[in-house]
Amino acid sequence: MLDRDARSTGRAPAGRRPRHRHGASRLIDALLERGFGDVTALDSCPAGPRRIRERLGPTATTIQWIVHDLLRWVPSRRYGIWHDRGLYHFLTARARYHDLLDAALLPGAGVVIGAFAEDGPTRCAGLRTARYSPGQLGRMLGHGTICETIAVAREMHPTPGGELQPFTWIAARRW
Repeated sequence: MLDRDARSTGRAPAGRRPRHRHGASRLIDALLERGFGDVTALDSCPAGPRRIRERLGPTATTIQWIVHDLLRWVPSRRYGIWHDRGLYHFLTARARYHDLLDAALLPGAGVVIGAFAEDGPTRCAGLRTARYSPGQLGRMLGHGTICETIAVAREMHPTPGGELQPFTWIAARRW
């Protein structure tokens, strides 16, 4: 089973710079518990980061919080890990996303992306979605970012409403 966090990429906690999109997930909590420092959290909506800051309490001050449109964001530095659960399948500007990965990631950086699987929903939150097999997602990431696939997995992801949505996960390493 693919571990959908930094361990899948072979990146170690000490001195690394995890980079991920997070919503209101518990990923940041897990990264901090495993000893990751220098964590940056980027989200396009302030609600997710606000909930996480409230949950983390004083520990939240150790995180660099960025609320910005991802496709308009210009990274000021490079990161060792990129995590994205649930944005990739909404993208229509995939080339810009791939350019962003190239600009934002260190050589050898880990990349973990989850997107709707081939039999996933065609619409979500009122928007059309793309769906990916593991091979398709790997080929998309290889285009422009020169990523090597490390592992793939399928997950039935529970929504807040209790429905299950099939996801394809990929862990990759930037060359």
